[in-house]
Amino acid sequence: MDTALRARGQKQRPFYSTSANGQVIALARSDAAFRDLLLEADQIHPDGMPMVLLSSLVSRVPLRERVATTDLIHDVAALAEDAGVSFYFFGGTPEVNRAAVLQMTKAYPKLTIIGARSGYFEPEQEADIVEEISSLRPDILWIGLGVPLEQRFVSRNIDRLHGVGVIKTSGGLFDFLSGRNSRAPRWMQAAGLEWVYRTILEPRRLLGRYLRTNAIAVWQIVMHSK
Repeated sequence: MDTALRARGQKQRPFYSTSANGQVIALARSDAAFRDLLLEADQIHPDGMPMVLLSSLVSRVPLRERVATTDLIHDVAALAEDAGVSFYFFGGTPEVNRAAVLQMTKAYPKLTIIGARSGYFEPEQEADIVEEISSLRPDILWIGLGVPLEQRFVSRNIDRLHGVGVIKTSGGLFDFLSGRNSRAPRWMQAAGLEWVYRTILEPRRLLGRYLRTNAIAVWQIVMHSK
């Protein structure tokens, strides 16, 4: 919050925060270009309880907690209402984006949502989108284009987004805010089993991906921990 407020009127490079889960770690291992994109971020949140639990076994400095963007946005929005911090929501389908804005407006009536647009656009539209966002100067820009599209977007445009305080990549955040996707029960989240819940809901899409990427991520964490 302080970072976003300090950036007002400075026209400096935005503070860039992203997240890593099993999928991201596995992709970074297999794709050097993506790994370089990931490391451009000023901050990388651990978005997966298995990562947090494993770190307590293999790392000298364990991760303290999972930082799920789907939880983070509510914590930040509650503070933003009082601080007058503005949001821009960029991502999702047009319907999902509108529904996400509506739900956030209902939940946080004093929140300033300075702009929003879907994440579906043609390449030739990108410059205009960046210009619009930059001109509105949101304190926090939430980008939900999915991995690795959102990291690529930030890398291409961060130096043209002066006036934005903080950029937070958000994956499928807007699907959850809109109600299209549901969160796992709290006990499953705490136990690191939210991926199981999501797999039950979408087995064809997620089962193979989770089994593959989680195994790679565990191996990477064990091999590179100190």
